[in-house]
Amino acid sequence: MRILLATDAWTPQVNGVVRTLTEVLRELAAMGHRVNTVQPGLFRSMPCPFYPEIRLALGVRRRIGNIIEAVAPDAIHIATEGPIGLAVRNWCLAHGYDFTTAFHTRFPEYLAERRLAPSRLTYALLRRFHARAGGVMVPSASVRQELSARGLAKLLAWGRGVDPDLFNPARRGDLPDLPRPIFLTVGRVTWEKNLPAFLSLDLPGSKVVVGSGPQLAALRAQFPQVHFLGRRANGELAGLYASADVFVFPSRTDTFGLVMLEALASGLPVAAYPVAGPLDVVGKSGAGVLDEDLRRAALAALTIPRERCRAYALNFTWKESATQFLGNLRPCRGVSAERPGAASTAQ
Repeated sequence: MRILLATDAWTPQVNGVVRTLTEVLRELAAMGHRVNTVQPGLFRSMPCPFYPEIRLALGVRRRIGNIIEAVAPDAIHIATEGPIGLAVRNWCLAHGYDFTTAFHTRFPEYLAERRLAPSRLTYALLRRFHARAGGVMVPSASVRQELSARGLAKLLAWGRGVDPDLFNPARRGDLPDLPRPIFLTVGRVTWEKNLPAFLSLDLPGSKVVVGSGPQLAALRAQFPQVHFLGRRANGELAGLYASADVFVFPSRTDTFGLVMLEALASGLPVAAYPVAGPLDVVGKSGAGVLDEDLRRAALAALTIPRERCRAYALNFTWKESATQFLGNLRPCRGVSAERPGAASTAQ
């Protein structure tokens, strides 16, 4: 198939959306499919307020028709609700093309928490955005249930995976400078990740944070005893996962939480709140502890066998995720039969 993927989230951003898309695209290429990405690097852009590492594309509407027609896709998937996603959606509706969308991020809750917009309004906008899609891909059963209750329809399962070769217990090291037990968290250092709930816990040993973001300087000053390591490349990150003793996931708003799968594949048990994301990733697997008392969960997770975590994580593969994605796609009604290789414009 020739697939057009429209996304406002793309490299060099480091987040779960980009990770999911790049891994699934790699699997699709291995299956012989061709995916063309329409992403911010193709346009002039400006930094997103509150998230300067996210670039908002400018002037998309003027060019998007030429790009889509040059790609001549068999299927179109819109991954995000930003300027690119909106422009592709509107073009498809105007030209009779079917498309699918996805729900990755709880922007209504984030905006409401910052008192920028009531969630009632933003969910109304999301319902409008996704209503005309042939299907809306969601990462978990919990998110599907929540969105259905908010009036979104045509919801399709699209699970996530993990690279078991990269995230592997064999990478475990000593980390002699960090007293054990080592409690680790990984992700963007930003307010919606609820990091103070973890950093303020009275725990033995060491607390380690891997990642960067707008709250990094403030949290370093507020919690001087915590080891903030900044962003780490994949190989070094995999070694840190394997070398820690418990992975603590304090977020209450993530739609999935890929970092939990990476931790589990590394043999690292998870401690988290019993909310959407952890309930879907960890659930009753015995590979982690979910508790409203996050300290109790972190301490209890120390007793979980590492081999149990690894074995459970191996159930989640990117190949299966890509297969689900393919099965959810809808053919473009407006596709012409004339398709000689015009797909280089939006690579």
